[in-house]
Amino acid sequence: MTYRSICRLFVALALTSALSAQQDVAAPKRPVTKLKALVIDGQNNHNWRKTTPLLRATLETSGRFEVDVATSPADKQQLATFAPTFSDYDVVVSNYNGQLWPEAAREAFSAYVRKGGGFVSVHAADNAFPNWKDYNLMIGVGGWGRRNEKSGPYVRWRDGEIVRDAGPGRGGSHGRRHEFVLDVRDREHPITKGLPPRFLHCADELYDRLRGPAKNLTVLATAFSDKKTGGSGEHEPLLMAIDFGRGRCFHTALGHDPTAMKCVAFQVTLVRGCEWAATGAVTTDVPEAFPGADAVVVRDPLVARSK
Repeated sequence: MTYRSICRLFVALALTSALSAQQDVAAPKRPVTKLKALVIDGQNNHNWRKTTPLLRATLETSGRFEVDVATSPADKQQLATFAPTFSDYDVVVSNYNGQLWPEAAREAFSAYVRKGGGFVSVHAADNAFPNWKDYNLMIGVGGWGRRNEKSGPYVRWRDGEIVRDAGPGRGGSHGRRHEFVLDVRDREHPITKGLPPRFLHCADELYDRLRGPAKNLTVLATAFSDKKTGGSGEHEPLLMAIDFGRGRCFHTALGHDPTAMKCVAFQVTLVRGCEWAATGAVTTDVPEAFPGADAVVVRDPLVARSK
């Protein structure tokens, strides 16, 4: 091979390499596979007709989820046929507090989570099903529904650690709605890793005196329930992670109404909690707009979705 031929060969190889690299840069990235979420509503002592659209929009505008909604019938006879196919979804989000589901639906849901499905309880969903053992294990602690010391202990942050208080008393209460600061207690959990150590939440019901089995439960964040606002005088758990069989459950006691759900702190922790419940990991970044301890940050996900 002549010197000129060798030079031509090198030029051809260089051009081929450059073209290949250019094509790699220009090639579209593979889209992220979206997780499938099912929101359950239909009965609640809170206005689920206004809050479910916000839950759905929050998850969808994150770019991480496709969302369906299953609305349970209020009629008792019709409720007997309520049977969502839980196994079609990566995570089930409950915005439900009402009549007991039929036995077949309860058994299917318990099996779904126990075998590795994700579950997220939002605000008053922790009031539901006080006598359903598996459900109470999934939420860790709950309120109302005649819950008391027989339901399990209170879980509080005292003197730098989580304590379980088995003393007598009702399960579930809250003071006046107000803004309050959450303190992150587990800064290494995937849901809370990267969040500010303290952040302010919009006006909401600060649930206190929740109690339940509290097994396999990790307290992620607490808030001080001040007696001046009608609270318990304790640092109460508001964000929690619970293991149930091979399944993962995220419990957020935040989210009373649209005002609370338009808080960026609620939205980010909800999305990260749903992703963790579905996959065991969190890829959703903490946005720069996430609040600190001095001011709330508000975003309407319905407006964001319409853009």
